[in-house]
Amino acid sequence: MSKSGMWIARNWKDYELLDCGGGLRLERWGRYVLTRPDPVALWEPEKPSLWQKSDAVYHRSASGGGSWEISKLPPSWEIGYRDLRFRIKPMGFKHTGLFPEQAVNWDWIRDTLAAPPSGMRVLNLFSYTGGATVAAAAAGAEVTHVDAARGIVQQARENAALSGLADAPIRYITDDCRKFIAREARRGKTYDAVILDPPSYGRGANGEVWKLEDDLYPFLLDLRKLLSDRPRFVLLNSYTAGLSPAAGAYVMSAAFPESRVTSDEVGLPVVSTGRALPCGIAVRAEFS
Repeated sequence: MSKSGMWIARNWKDYELLDCGGGLRLERWGRYVLTRPDPVALWEPEKPSLWQKSDAVYHRSASGGGSWEISKLPPSWEIGYRDLRFRIKPMGFKHTGLFPEQAVNWDWIRDTLAAPPSGMRVLNLFSYTGGATVAAAAAGAEVTHVDAARGIVQQARENAALSGLADAPIRYITDDCRKFIAREARRGKTYDAVILDPPSYGRGANGEVWKLEDDLYPFLLDLRKLLSDRPRFVLLNSYTAGLSPAAGAYVMSAAFPESRVTSDEVGLPVVSTGRALPCGIAVRAEFS
């Protein structure tokens, strides 16, 4: 466990968590302010007056899912983090196309891959819109980006282009991650670093079921077959309720006993309080 108590994404300029509470978070994404659900925010908001200026609010439905109530918002817009650029747009299930707390991992990825040798081969699984992909590519890595949703993979391509990485060595794959790593193992392909952000639950195009509590450890064992002779790291992200940093560290240590494992919650600083909102966990297995 890291001694800080939480890995916090503090270096944003285009994003701020203005306030949170009452099961909601109030966020500035560039020029626009959004209100979105967050079940972790169990307390009352610190600055109720701030909440009057939202440009859009996501309302949950009692039957599942929900919808956006938009007062002033373009279909999409861009924000930047360091030299990276991302397209933001209101999507289903309260998403915006980016998880800003992951910036703390993007910095770690870039710092870790910056050490020689250059041209590391990175595999990013369950890779969503490619925040970690563009971070790794910006560090000079060759990246294979895998996600099962075609539209999400296209948005990752757009983010790479916005970040000036349209011609970077990024291979985009739309596929089930379990099927992909089995195929890569048969081909004898190896990678120097692996990033994965598996869902709590998922169902593939042919009815395949993914349950993190059943499938994560076997998946990690299968990933061992894809590690190069001198791997750099395996990074696991999770938003699954009940998977603590300690439990995540334990499963990673069991799968990669030769690695040095650290784990913690990842979070965002709250402007109104100076505290930090927990936003999932990260587990880092580093190889010497």
